Amino acid sequence: MSDYVEGKTRWWGWGDLDQRFDVENRENIMPFLRQNLGMALDRDRFTDPELEEIDLPPCRINADILAGLEKLCGRDNISVDRFQRVSHSMGKSYRDLLRFRQRRVERPVDAVVWPRDEGEVVELLRIAEDKNIALIPFGGGSSVTGGVEPLAEGRSGVISMDLARLNRVLRVDATSQTAVIQAGALGPEIEEQLNAHGYTLGHFPESFDHSSLGGWLATRASGRQSTGYGDIEDMVLALRMVTPRGVIDTRKVPSTAAGPSVLQLCVGSEGVFGVITEATMRIRPLPSVVDYRGLIFRNFAAGVSAIREMMQQGMVPTCVRLSDRTETALAQAFRSTTGSKWKRKAEDAALRFLASRGYSFEDGAFMVLGLEGEREEVEFLRVGILRLCRELGGFHLGTSPGRQWYNSRHETAYFREQLINWGVMVDTLETATTWDNLLHLYGEVRSALRSSLEEGGGKSMVACHVSHSYREGASLYYTFFAPMAEEGKEEEQWERAKRAASEAIMEYGGTISHHHGVGYEHAPWMRREVGDISLETIRAVKKTVDPAEIMNPGKLIPPR
Repeated sequence: MSDYVEGKTRWWGWGDLDQRFDVENRENIMPFLRQNLGMALDRDRFTDPELEEIDLPPCRINADILAGLEKLCGRDNISVDRFQRVSHSMGKSYRDLLRFRQRRVERPVDAVVWPRDEGEVVELLRIAEDKNIALIPFGGGSSVTGGVEPLAEGRSGVISMDLARLNRVLRVDATSQTAVIQAGALGPEIEEQLNAHGYTLGHFPESFDHSSLGGWLATRASGRQSTGYGDIEDMVLALRMVTPRGVIDTRKVPSTAAGPSVLQLCVGSEGVFGVITEATMRIRPLPSVVDYRGLIFRNFAAGVSAIREMMQQGMVPTCVRLSDRTETALAQAFRSTTGSKWKRKAEDAALRFLASRGYSFEDGAFMVLGLEGEREEVEFLRVGILRLCRELGGFHLGTSPGRQWYNSRHETAYFREQLINWGVMVDTLETATTWDNLLHLYGEVRSALRSSLEEGGGKSMVACHVSHSYREGASLYYTFFAPMAEEGKEEEQWERAKRAASEAIMEYGGTISHHHGVGYEHAPWMRREVGDISLETIRAVKKTVDPAEIMNPGKLIPPR
């Protein structure tokens, strides 16, 4: 079962309790961070909280309503338990993880309910509207934009609707290569069930282990292999969404010219219109070859040119990621230092050789190139892309760096837990723009972040990579670090950096979010993102399908 489990889930942070980032076997990472951040990293600023330390008010939903919910969904599928209420009240943004460590859960949900089928979802919405209860759809809880946090003033309570019981692949159509999948299925559950039929969805975000199909669709998510497989909005053929005014059921056709797309209106709606219960998804045969490699360019601009050329020449990889000089140096510091001394000597000799050719992991740009598919297709693309990269100044490092990235790609999120405990502010943000503007936007957002983080004379580190590429442009994904502000001012420090970056994104032609969504963190910029008329259109749809405004209030749509 995919829902949160006490004693297994790190409710105050990321992932499962039995997993952590291996710092001990990476001897270079601590000296690198100390030098770049100017801090000792030798003591814990925070300790992991205990549930009993959270000041949790009583459930506001009266006993009769709770009894009705229990009758509807079953005794085991409703909870006002402290663990479930706390773990469903916030997501996984830096703000969320900071407040958990400060023992602050300021807006807890009152109850958690696990519907077992769409009929129960329909009835839950009816009860919630009748009793003036706000309802928040909950998938894996991995939102980094405040998407699952209650913002429900004037309500008689808040219910978190956890869709974990709706976690099955209902049908695989091998003829059409589609699958009907329930919205509560997490990434591993989807892949396990599809793989048994010889297929994959091809959607692998960093949150893969802890995010659901419904959450991906509701936030217009992208996976790390989206360059080849497409973003989630490219993968969905049809869906069902339960709204307070009825069920939206879009037609299962590959394309249609029957007016504006209601399907794409539902994708990205973040639970403010209703609850996505299932979707018909495009699926792919499992690749027979999975080939990941590393390259290094002398600078970020050269690597960007290489990605643009491969996309516009039709040589589209499954995955291509390009790190700027800071992230390249950080990746080198993250390199495992285990293994024989001869292996390490050989790696050091290889680095000296690269330096003699003008390629440095201290100021170069590292690229991960991933190709998946049938052997002939992969070999054809590999030859063409590597030739193009060589012509544009790239040096092929072979398969080892690519395999290392692929095998450890879900581990780095756990390192954030340790950094925050040590007193490091660390977070990510992302945007996208066209190729002609990419390097300009990259520099302006980086500059805005550094100016904010170093206000008062401190040090910071801002790293970036190109993570999702298209014929017309690409996304930029930033990770930023700084010594945490003094006690009581940590959240203000983060808000200042987030605001500076968001303003730069708006001013210099980016989007406020490429794949993290809006929630309430990005809502203040939605008017500048889409314009007044578009915003009023979204409000009108909300008013039509959810006139009582019980569905995930305060998200996506900024207040007037």
